[in-house]
Amino acid sequence: MTYEVRTAREADLTGARSVMLDTFYRDFGYGYVPHWHHDVIDLHGAYLEPPRHTLLVAVHNGQIVATTGVRAVGPNHPPHPRWLAEKYPSGTTAQLFRVYVRPDHRRHGLARQLVIMACEFVAQTPGYDAIYLHTDTRVRGAEPFWRSIAEPIHTDGHTLHCSMPIRSESSPEDGAGNGVSRADTPNAHSAV
Repeated sequence: MTYEVRTAREADLTGARSVMLDTFYRDFGYGYVPHWHHDVIDLHGAYLEPPRHTLLVAVHNGQIVATTGVRAVGPNHPPHPRWLAEKYPSGTTAQLFRVYVRPDHRRHGLARQLVIMACEFVAQTPGYDAIYLHTDTRVRGAEPFWRSIAEPIHTDGHTLHCSMPIRSESSPEDGAGNGVSRADTPNAHSAV
């Protein structure tokens, strides 16, 4: 299968929102929760409008099949530990959000490529000191994926908290051999 992996455009937002909502309902099993998922309703305001935020998508046959977002917000306390919120403050922390791939398109390296592109975006964006993310370990494949490319820093209950280095000269290593490479522009990549 061939994919275009790139920065989202206004016309991509409905498809990106569909990937996110389907993930909440089908993979997570609890659906849309306004307190946790408010960014999904206003993707433009959350990801496209702020200059230090971005939304990345993978497109296959004109359909959005995967997403990844970056926002300049740290983890919230509560529900996360206070020390995490203090170590990864909003403003200087790039938090990865909505790293989701439709089931029929998994195992093609899309999540890895989107995360690499997100890290490249962070490295090229002034003002970030850290990359942070958290994942639900009950989601099939989530914990091994993140442990393969990020540094686990804390686990509480079913939440794995991780950090990633900000690399200014090169992309994070793609140990899976998925043909991920830097392009001259961070806005357009392709994966096969």
